[in-house]
Amino acid sequence: MTFTDEEIGYLRSQPLARVATLGAGEQPDVVPLAFEFDGEYFWVGGTGAAVAATRKFRNISAGRRKVALVVDDLVSLQPFVARAMRVYGEADDPVERTGLVGPGLYTRITPRISWSWDMAGEPVGETWYEPRRVVHG
Repeated sequence: MTFTDEEIGYLRSQPLARVATLGAGEQPDVVPLAFEFDGEYFWVGGTGAAVAATRKFRNISAGRRKVALVVDDLVSLQPFVARAMRVYGEADDPVERTGLVGPGLYTRITPRISWSWDMAGEPVGETWYEPRRVVHG
């Protein structure tokens, strides 16, 4: 299975994700950042010399390649409408490419498992949104 058209549309409509990497001593580290989704892979990175020294790139380059990514938004409080996607994946070593924020250093994240909630943007009912879980192969 793969992402639905609705999920792809949602991912492409959102400007920010929260990306977690695993630091030294197995301490998780999460950071909000701009991301791209090309229909198959997620790309995160940026421009300038300092991007190579960011904690996320140090963690990935040290071989801790498992990452988690969350994209979410709150459509409304009254009624309560929330949409979200969570992705577990593996990150490659950063490469030079032109990405969302320009030419720079980016890492490609291959999704392994994903969950999505309320891609239709419906108000929550008497129970919380039922997630759609997909194992990507």
